[in-house]
Amino acid sequence: MKWLLITLACIQLSDCLVRVPLIKGKSARDVLQEKGLLEDFLKNHPYDPCSKFEGSLGSTEPMINYLDLSYYGAISIGNPPQSFTVIFDTGSSNLWVPSIYCSQQPCMTHHRFNPSTSSTYHSNGQSVSIQYGTGSMTGRLGYDTVRVTSNIAVNKQEFGLSETETGGFFSYCKFDGILGLGYPSLAASGATTVFDNMMSQHLVQEPLFSVYLTRETGQSGSEVVFGGIDYNHFTGQINWVPVTRDAYWQILIDRVTIYGQVVDCEYGCPAIVNTGTSLLVGPSSYISNIQQGIGATPGSYGQYTINCNDMSSMPDVVFTINGVDYPLPASAYTLKSSYYNQVSCSSGFGNTGGNLWILGDVFIGEYYSIFDRGNNRVGLARAA
Repeated sequence: MKWLLITLACIQLSDCLVRVPLIKGKSARDVLQEKGLLEDFLKNHPYDPCSKFEGSLGSTEPMINYLDLSYYGAISIGNPPQSFTVIFDTGSSNLWVPSIYCSQQPCMTHHRFNPSTSSTYHSNGQSVSIQYGTGSMTGRLGYDTVRVTSNIAVNKQEFGLSETETGGFFSYCKFDGILGLGYPSLAASGATTVFDNMMSQHLVQEPLFSVYLTRETGQSGSEVVFGGIDYNHFTGQINWVPVTRDAYWQILIDRVTIYGQVVDCEYGCPAIVNTGTSLLVGPSSYISNIQQGIGATPGSYGQYTINCNDMSSMPDVVFTINGVDYPLPASAYTLKSSYYNQVSCSSGFGNTGGNLWILGDVFIGEYYSIFDRGNNRVGLARAA
């Protein structure tokens, strides 16, 4: 993998940046399908539990209609280090991993943290509880050294040690836990976020991080860069969008158009840029307009089907944000899956239970995304 790392402050000095390669694993959807469990699972859980995670602070939990891609990276906790894979999720703010205190199946099928083997672990006994769309995690808060990469070791980082993980879907997720990169106001139990500690402990060159996602099955190169921007992963200029609410990375969509005609958000819509959501989702009535506009047809359990042969003639769906157009071609919003050598295509747009739009991996895969805490803004540029 080729790394050309450049920051605004440290041009051509790769040691000024810290990057974490993100691994694209086999989707939970594929795992369930291989085991013959997908149909029953979708009947009971018509959402995407392995992609969007949110703390229990009364905010609307997006409900996504079906399972698809997940991106995760490696971290370690404790001394000596214990290894875990986590989703780097801008839609939540807590770090948590399974622990030896949990004996439920979702925990037993993943790596579990053992505090007794770490010389630097301590706890004040505080509990933590996080609600998700189709389940929950409860446990205790602990403090230990968290190594995000070989270059970053966050001292005395608060994190959750799960004691219960309800909802069988956790068993099928490839990652062990979640590392939230949202604002501190979203953190359950008032835990200090990992990125806030990175900034306060002067572990990053700049108070921002950036995300690049590859979108082809098996393709390597996805990454999150802490403290800088990888200019090798986008073309053209960076367009900056102000954050309108510092909880999620919330911004404003001006409008959504197809063939130059406004189909949604004629008067503006709130949206969040979220690495932890697979699809691009919005309120049901708006998404229905898009599905109709691209020619997607209703399928089972809320899914929308696309004829793979029609992709070359399908329209761009254009999101205008802060006066700049961000077109999504059919190649970006069409999800392909293969089962027994049969290729099927489905829409990358989905419904959410609330009023917020969520610009998930379908959007971020097309537009390199920079999350700037220092200036409360999101940067977007065409991914290379």
